[in-house]
Amino acid sequence: MIRRRDLLAAAAAGAAGPAFAAGVVRVRLSTRLGDILLELRGDKAPATTANFLRYVDERRMDKGAFYRRSVPPGAEVFDYGVIQGGLQNNPAWVLPPVRHESTTRTGLKHTDGAISMGRRAPGTATSDFFICAGDQAYLDADPAAKGDNLGFACFGYVVEGLETVHRILALPVSPTAGVGAMKGEMLRTPLPITARRA
Repeated sequence: MIRRRDLLAAAAAGAAGPAFAAGVVRVRLSTRLGDILLELRGDKAPATTANFLRYVDERRMDKGAFYRRSVPPGAEVFDYGVIQGGLQNNPAWVLPPVRHESTTRTGLKHTDGAISMGRRAPGTATSDFFICAGDQAYLDADPAAKGDNLGFACFGYVVEGLETVHRILALPVSPTAGVGAMKGEMLRTPLPITARRA
């Protein structure tokens, strides 16, 4: 049953749209392997934070899952890499893409516990996100680099539950699922997510 305050939160998020989110907001991602408490930086990355909060407040993220993990080849200790989750472009649940907020603009970096948006070209991110285990500066924007040098849009950090991130990194993958760089990184069994403001 949806409570009145949940409806009001969803309505407020919808009214604000994906263009603005003020302040610091906490969100809890719950899974059968444990919870991950996020601190989203709406003060630094307002568009990206507002976009993510719409997925949370409208219960869209509850249709998603962690579905990918990427670790160094031959890893035996699962404390470095990324886990990826979201709706995998499910047309029934995704919202329009959000504008790209570069790390050079926000000052947020892909350090241990960073949450960031998955994308193809800049400005194509929708629901899919990833969480870093370990520092991964190569995901930051690099104006000196050639080609697409805008990096990914970091918009917050894990404040509790990095051990859950490490557990997800250790989940078994399919050796054949996925395409391109993602081949061999897709979880054999996706891990459902429940997302709520904390």
